[in-house]
Amino acid sequence: MKPARRYLAVHLPFWAAEHLRQARPDLPADQPLALWARQGARRLLVALDHHAAAAGLEPGQALADAEALLPDLLVFPAMPEASAAGLRDLALWAQRFTPISAALPPDGLLLDITGCDHLFGGEAALLTQLIASLARAGLTAQGAIASAAASAMALARVRRDAPIIAPGAEEKAIAPLPLGPALRLSDAIVEDLARLGLRLIGDVLRQPRAPLARRFGAPLLDALDAATGRRAPPITPIAAPPDLAVTRALPEPILTAEAIAALLDRLLAALCARLARAGLGARRLCLTAWRVDGTEQRLMIGTGAPNRDPGHLARLFAEPLASLAPELGFERFTLHALVTDPMGAEGQGALPMGAAPRPDGVLAQLLDRLGQRLRLARPTPLPSHWPERQWRAAAPHEAPPATPPGWGARAAPVLLRRRPEAVQVTAFAEGAPAALRWRGRHYALTRAEGPLRLEAEWWHGGALPPARDYHRVQLASGERLWLCHADGRWVVQGDLP
Repeated sequence: MKPARRYLAVHLPFWAAEHLRQARPDLPADQPLALWARQGARRLLVALDHHAAAAGLEPGQALADAEALLPDLLVFPAMPEASAAGLRDLALWAQRFTPISAALPPDGLLLDITGCDHLFGGEAALLTQLIASLARAGLTAQGAIASAAASAMALARVRRDAPIIAPGAEEKAIAPLPLGPALRLSDAIVEDLARLGLRLIGDVLRQPRAPLARRFGAPLLDALDAATGRRAPPITPIAAPPDLAVTRALPEPILTAEAIAALLDRLLAALCARLARAGLGARRLCLTAWRVDGTEQRLMIGTGAPNRDPGHLARLFAEPLASLAPELGFERFTLHALVTDPMGAEGQGALPMGAAPRPDGVLAQLLDRLGQRLRLARPTPLPSHWPERQWRAAAPHEAPPATPPGWGARAAPVLLRRRPEAVQVTAFAEGAPAALRWRGRHYALTRAEGPLRLEAEWWHGGALPPARDYHRVQLASGERLWLCHADGRWVVQGDLP
């Protein structure tokens, strides 16, 4: 029987205010803080910190009343976009515990911890470590673990004792919870249920479904089914889970470059072994390093062709590793194969001992190493007779297509300028340029050939640009230019050999 999935939910009751404190460390730590938003002509509180909540303020309260009750209250306008962006960043930070994490606006996180808890000593230890890490960052958090995501979230919103619910016991665990805070139903639904004497989830669960559906519609039943585990609503992770990943949690933080490189070698060996068993090669790798202060650093490398050679991948990481700043040390590393492709047994790493590497494999590795420092591209021919449309930049590992018929038959400049330079032809001889003014100086021409007329490519459709006349000219200095005349303008479009 397939084991049940396990979810860890985190509720951040003062998230918006505490996120503002993180962004504004200059604010007094012991002074109450509240955020307000305008609703019509009124200014109402929408978020508090724990000091303001302890003083008796509540969301929805008028700002003027709150300031009268607490004269020293710090007030700021709410910034929901900044709070949502911060919550997404927090979900990325939570990937130190599991590769699948999601932000649940406005104040929640959801982590799929299936198969991850043993890395932290069990579910209870994982939950304790997560809550403690958030507390060190100045965030108040409540957590819960269950086999249904909505059950865990409902428990995290209401209970402060960090409950861990066994699979199948979700309905019993959520029955005593109040409907409004646990399920976050609309105020109208909660008020209508309260008039019927239904204030707890268990009260509603004991009622016949048909009358509930007729009176309250799908929102109530969907919320109940999700909270009891009868249906699993989709979860959108903050980042797509990687194809393959290996993680190492360290008993002691490491600081030195040598220790980090040695650990990376072990991670690469383990990941490449898994890739080999899966018949895959990595195309993009991400190394995530978590520091003891809760921050993370990420390094990315890519390969042009699928690769699972640990030595080659380690050489690609060599230069980026120098950018890591350990400060007090790294306590955890994860190596993700973000992009993989099928790779047969003939790929790198499959050669017998002592065998010579294939030439194309050596070239691929060279391009990978150069690609970490330079921007590489392969020019690929295109079927066009206009110079700037005759090629495109392709990936260096991309196989070139067949050359179009007649491509390259006409002499072309060795350098085609990205932005043609304006030039003024000042004299003509037998219809060809004889002198010009370029870059503020006059030049006499010792030779001129042309014109070569190129008509517009009508098959592309749309308005047709004017035809072009090209001239090959040589200056008295010996420099040779490719001049273009179109629509009454002269430009230098390229340099001739």
